Amino acid sequence: MGDMVQSQITDAVTQTNVKVLGESPASALGISSQAMSHAMGLAMENATHTQGGMQQIGNSAAASLMALITKAGAS
Repeated sequence: MGDMVQSQITDAVTQTNVKVLGESPASALGISSQAMSHAMGLAMENATHTQGGMQQIGNSAAASLMALITKAGAS
C-alpha cells in the first residue's frame, strides 16, 4: 500500500494542470498585445525624434539662406 498515491493528491495536480492550460490562451494574447503596444510606442517615439531632427535641418537651412540673402543684399 505504500506505493499508492492518494486520489486527493492526483486531483490537486490535475486541477492545477487544467487551470494552467485554461489560462494560457488569455495569457498569450495579453503578452502579444503588450509586445505590439510596446513596438508601436517605439515606432511613435522614433517618428517624433525624426520629426524633431528634420525641424532642426529646416531651421539650419533657413538660417543659411537668410545669411546668403543678407550677404547678397549688402554687396
